[in-house]
Amino acid sequence: MENPNSGRSVLKRSLRKKAGMRNYDENLMDELIEKHLGGSLKKRNRTREDLEKETEIEAMIALSLGFPIDALLEEEIQAGVVRELGGKEQNDYIVVRNHILARWRDNVRMWLSKGQIKETVSSEYEHLIYSAYDFLLYNGYINFGVSPSFVSYMPGEAMEGSVIIVGAGLAGLAAARQLLSFGFKVVVLEGRHRPGGRVYTQKMGQAGKFAAVDLGGSVITGIHANPLGVLARQLSVPLHKVRDNCPLYKPDGAIVDKDIDSKVEFIFNKLLDKVTELRQIMGGFANDISLGSVLETLRQLYAVAKNTEERQLLDWHLANLEYANAGCLSELSAAYWDQDDPYEMGGDHCFLAGGNWRLIKALCEGVPILYGKTVSTVRYGNEGIEVIAGDQMFQADMALCTVPLGVLKKRGIRFEPELPRRKLAAIESYHTVSGGPLLVALVAGEAAQIFELTDPSVLLHRVLKILRGIFSPKGIDVPNPIQTICSRWGSDPLSYGSYSHVRVRSSGSDYDILAESLGNRLFFAGEATNRQYPASMHGAFLSGLREASHMYRATRYRQYNGRKFTQRNVGPTNDALEDLFKKPDLVLGNLMFIFDPLTEDPKSMGLMRITLGSREHGYKEESTSSCLHQSNLPLPLYTVISREQAQQLLLVTEGDESRLSYIVKNLGLKLMGPSALGNVGNSLIASIASARRGKGRNRMSVGPPHIV
Repeated sequence: MENPNSGRSVLKRSLRKKAGMRNYDENLMDELIEKHLGGSLKKRNRTREDLEKETEIEAMIALSLGFPIDALLEEEIQAGVVRELGGKEQNDYIVVRNHILARWRDNVRMWLSKGQIKETVSSEYEHLIYSAYDFLLYNGYINFGVSPSFVSYMPGEAMEGSVIIVGAGLAGLAAARQLLSFGFKVVVLEGRHRPGGRVYTQKMGQAGKFAAVDLGGSVITGIHANPLGVLARQLSVPLHKVRDNCPLYKPDGAIVDKDIDSKVEFIFNKLLDKVTELRQIMGGFANDISLGSVLETLRQLYAVAKNTEERQLLDWHLANLEYANAGCLSELSAAYWDQDDPYEMGGDHCFLAGGNWRLIKALCEGVPILYGKTVSTVRYGNEGIEVIAGDQMFQADMALCTVPLGVLKKRGIRFEPELPRRKLAAIESYHTVSGGPLLVALVAGEAAQIFELTDPSVLLHRVLKILRGIFSPKGIDVPNPIQTICSRWGSDPLSYGSYSHVRVRSSGSDYDILAESLGNRLFFAGEATNRQYPASMHGAFLSGLREASHMYRATRYRQYNGRKFTQRNVGPTNDALEDLFKKPDLVLGNLMFIFDPLTEDPKSMGLMRITLGSREHGYKEESTSSCLHQSNLPLPLYTVISREQAQQLLLVTEGDESRLSYIVKNLGLKLMGPSALGNVGNSLIASIASARRGKGRNRMSVGPPHIV
């Protein structure tokens, strides 16, 4: 059953709507935020009812973006965004986090700063502002994209290290822009002579009459909360909804009866439901059972779609399913084929007016890309990365590999040392089949494999014959085309396939394995590394943001442990903290304090340090609590403390032992090593350092610290 209209072809289940999912609508949420939060989000007198309503709205926005209403993401827990899980601080953090998300989604064209958040959140929660803001910023939830206003916030020079990115597709470009904004030196190596990878817009036509045709990734599959929708808003590019109306035609050109169409569509969806029910009853299928075999068994068992017309219609739906999964049903895993369904983006499926090249063009601006550089070898180790392209060698601290899965399967890049066995196994249990976007005919499954080996003129003749069979009886002439293009992603040496799916004898965990970094030097991104959003443009983009965050954290880890290129043991302190505590703002005996010099708010947070086992600065070391272990090496311990709490300690005059007792028993604070400060501590360190640099440039130097 052929269909020249692609309206239904982007959905895994034809026109089926998911129940119980709340999604973020870019336009509706703009109106909602404007109405309830006001156009100018300044501090103002608000009733308790107003605040509760705003908090509820912001929680719903966060939920639509993938954040739980009353819990932390696993990534937030790992980042240490709060000092203790559960309880009031975590609840307060969630409210602040949701507020920041809502504020940025209100206007994605403008950079959201911490200062703007401070205008609407009480200074009592300043430390949570730092923690939530930095988590959201460095994990790509806010201030990402292509807005021209972001340029002024880019660092003037690279301070964080160097990165080579292999591939200028959506994943590579997303990562490159993020890393540049973080202060990294970045270069992108692209084998083609254009950016975009499998996102490619071709102009077709003649004599000044052209149309933009996306020959690769074309449809934004679900606009709600989709980062590509954010890019479109930043560029003010309109989106066109893929229409739901999709009449089907018989091979002789006659339109399919609506009642029969609805009946077979119901049968198709019911068969998929039965697959799910059977999987649940059996506790899962064996990993060698294909979706195709289960569907055919059920079709025969229930004796449905027996006549020729119904079978042709059912075959259309099955082919549509193959297109959505880029694979033959006989090779799709019955156990895991739909493992990403719970994360599916909601909302309309849309086309970008003028083609997706507009997104690619904007993402490329300001990114150093070297074209025609096909990478053959990647060497990685403790001392960094070496990447060979042709007769050139490139060196950096880290590398990000974003090449398509098909290239990895073909061993198009040699890795030295060889990739770990589990990663190689994940690569070989995936499968890619060439898909054929898009304009005239969509080809999937085995037909797509045959398509790539067939002469284009033969394919054109077949398509025209079908179209003329449909429209000629209606008196509509189907002329010869001005130009035709047949995509062949399966044989393209820089892609070897359209996109990934979970085949028989593999599982969704293979996506995670493929995404694993090696030694915090070699990282991987691309749609085939995104378990939640595979086989999609937004999945590729999000994987780039994800790996930029991972590389940032890896660099921070090396910096805090004093090792940029080689693994070596140093003391428990780190350079960043050492530099800050060389000029403490307050000294009480052997206790030193640092605070943000740009605010005198008693609630503002800072850091306190006590160094055991040393006599630095000429201060006499007092005896300390027996619970603190003494060491031959200096042992620095830290806590996050407010200015108000530090002032309370001024009243404790009996020495360090009494002060430590007061800190633990009266203030309820905990002493910890630098590595345990988590995201809250790291945010404070960065903020205080930045504020001191700014104050040094713009103000007179301050006097010596207050010493008691």
